[in-house]
Formats: sequence, structure tokens, C-alpha cells
Amino acid sequence: MSVERLKGLIVFSILIGAAGLFLVFNSVNLGTLLAENWLSGQVDGVDTYLYGVRMGGSINNFLAVGSILFSVGLVSTILLYYKLLRAKE
Repeated sequence: MSVERLKGLIVFSILIGAAGLFLVFNSVNLGTLLAENWLSGQVDGVDTYLYGVRMGGSINNFLAVGSILFSVGLVSTILLYYKLLRAKE
């Protein structure tokens, strides 16, 4: 694999990791926003417990996806950087 291609893959994996960190740190805001959008679309009254469950589920989804993206980005960055160092030898 060429050095330029490895550098491009490293940049891509860094972007994936950054997107994962963004989702992890903003999971509460994004989960609350999704739950509020769902609540505003309901015609009948909704129980507050159901709103809380919906909000908690959305927050957990963003945390899970963000953690996975960050982990994949971090591991691939480390492995690709190691491969880049080996390719320059």
C-alpha cells in the first residue's frame, strides 16, 4: 500500500474518531432534541414516563454509536500509523 494512500486512510480514521467523540459528548443534547421532536409530533397527550423512556433510549443510542465510532477510529488510526512507519523503512 502506498504512503499517500495510508495517509488518506489515517485522515479518514481520525475523522471517524472525531465524529464518535462529537456524538459521545453531545449525546444528551441530541437525545433530548430527538425526544422533543417526537413529543411535538404526538397528537394525544403523552405520559411523562414514556417521554423519559424515549429520551433515555435516544441518549443511549447516541452513546453507543459514538463509542463504537471512536473506538474504531482510534484503533484504525494506531494500526495505520504503525503500518505507515513500517512502510517508510
